[in-house]
Formats: sequence, structure tokens, C-alpha cells
Amino acid sequence: MTGEIAIIGKGESVLAFKAGGIDAYYADDEKQARETLRRLAKTYKVIFITEDLAEQIDDLIKRMLEQPYPAIVPLPSGGGGNGYANAKMKQYAEMALGADVLFGNEKK
Repeated sequence: MTGEIAIIGKGESVLAFKAGGIDAYYADDEKQARETLRRLAKTYKVIFITEDLAEQIDDLIKRMLEQPYPAIVPLPSGGGGNGYANAKMKQYAEMALGADVLFGNEKK
């Protein structure tokens, strides 16, 4: 472990982050992603996770986000996004601010 930020993803999708000094962890399936996230949550403050894996372990991420740390941020993977990361970022912004700052719609 070299820092406070880590990323979990499949194969080559995390290589660019590793080159940038972020600790990279590989998970090829849902089981590995769950185990890795649980382990990393004990030491990291920010954990990025590719949206293909985040979507599979959404229940675990929701439970972990009830605590102040770690912040868990889904990102599109190297092969492009499926919309999960955008939807989650919009949801988090609405919860925090009471308004849709990403798309300009007020929360009712």
C-alpha cells in the first residue's frame, strides 16, 4: 500500500491509475470484487471501482457508504461505461445538495 487511494477493476482497466501512483487491485468477478473491497475498506479513504464490478456489488457499496470512510466512487471501465457510474454520481449529488446539479433539475 502506497497511499490513501485505491482502484479495483478488471485487468488492464486499472493500469493507467497504477501508472499515476494509485494503488491498483484486480478483481475478475463479483466474488473477488467483494473480498477486495472489504479488505481495502479497512485502510483506504477513497476507493475507485470500475462500474462493471460496482454494479454487481451495489448492495455492499450501499452498506459501506453509510460510514464516513471509505468514499467509494464508481468509474467507467476501459471498455466504456454502461451508465451506472453516471447514475450513481447524480444520485449522490442529489442526496448531498438536494438538487440535480449535474443535469439542472431541482429535487422535489
